[in-house]
Amino acid sequence: MSSSNLIEYLKSPQLVVQFQEYFGIKYINNTEDVKRSPNRKLSQNGTIAKPIPNTSPSSSSSSNIEEQALLSESSSTESHNSAVNAAKKDLPYRIENKFWYYLFLFGTELGDEIFYASFIPFWFWNVDSAVGRRVIFLWSIVMYIGQSLKDIIRWPRPGRPVSQLQTRWALEYGMPSTHAMVAVSIPFSVFIFTQQRYLYPAYVGLSISIVWCTIVCLSRIYLGMHSVLDVLAGLILTFSLMIILIPLVDYLDFFIVTSLFSPIFVICISILLVYFYPQPREKWTPTRGDTTMTISVCAGLQIGAWLTYQLGDVLHANPPLEPHAIIWPTYQMIGHLLLRTVFGMCCIMATRAIGKSITYAMACAALGKDKNEVRNSPSSFQNKIKTIVELSHTYLTYGLIGINTHYLLPHVFKLIGIGRPDFYTEI
Repeated sequence: MSSSNLIEYLKSPQLVVQFQEYFGIKYINNTEDVKRSPNRKLSQNGTIAKPIPNTSPSSSSSSNIEEQALLSESSSTESHNSAVNAAKKDLPYRIENKFWYYLFLFGTELGDEIFYASFIPFWFWNVDSAVGRRVIFLWSIVMYIGQSLKDIIRWPRPGRPVSQLQTRWALEYGMPSTHAMVAVSIPFSVFIFTQQRYLYPAYVGLSISIVWCTIVCLSRIYLGMHSVLDVLAGLILTFSLMIILIPLVDYLDFFIVTSLFSPIFVICISILLVYFYPQPREKWTPTRGDTTMTISVCAGLQIGAWLTYQLGDVLHANPPLEPHAIIWPTYQMIGHLLLRTVFGMCCIMATRAIGKSITYAMACAALGKDKNEVRNSPSSFQNKIKTIVELSHTYLTYGLIGINTHYLLPHVFKLIGIGRPDFYTEI
């Protein structure tokens, strides 16, 4: 088989359908139910779903605008929507194996914002902030490259006859799979960086990383959101990048934390990356906003670490020279862990809610625009005002969350007596 034929084979929607059917998704073509109800499709639990009305966005509620964009007939000004709409005219299907369905739903959440919002603070407050900074630094670089390539290559996600079981990411392009890239970058970088600092069996960390990566990657094919080629490209690209990025991130993190003027470097570079992001001109996609979030979180964490070091809170300036044994928690340590997690997550949620409101209003005021008018205007690459406001408030809000995660909240934990003592030794 030639390379071009192999690529076409791996891109084939039929290959995705075969994968879905192998793991218990039953496509129904000529059943009596479908004959009796030609305008209906089966829901994910196997029951007949209500028919999808052919409504226009103007006649529907504002809360369903994004879903309507996926279901409505494509217009001449939205060329990319034609591929999305074609994919959304799903064939009837039935979930026959609930185990795989829920396992892959869980797997795909390991690459979503909910996972990031819970994993990142938990790791910093309860495990090791030095490892956390390096992992998030590498993750943000990998995500920026992957999201940029999506909007440069602009390959659509699998269309008919594939049924997409989730539509959350349907407005984005498909190549490469950033879920696959996250599935490599986070668990394997955690494994590599913790091996440098702690004594534990390597096979344990490697096994967890492989299982984690496998579940996430297979979930994207199972849910019909990526072709096999998308996933393979994400895996190969990330493993290749990590060969370069692991030693680079290890060096840059220590430099950023200890250098007096590094926040200027961090802020300028992160803003330039957002500004020069290769947004496609044919169709607006949410990837630029998502990428801004990852960049700003990383920048905020680095600035928070810099503040901790520069203000003299760090007890030991040098990193440990050799790995040390893992200290298993006592009941008191577990209690403090739960208190830090619950109290800290409440503070993070409050920071996000208040920060989004204030920074959105500030950005609109700086541009001399009414915030309600900007918020209700449609998202598109031609709507430069909304683009500037959205990117600005995302950058400021998530940057503030990063600073609070690494600097402010650990000090609050220490003040109220539930702090983690090792936190201020982790450089």
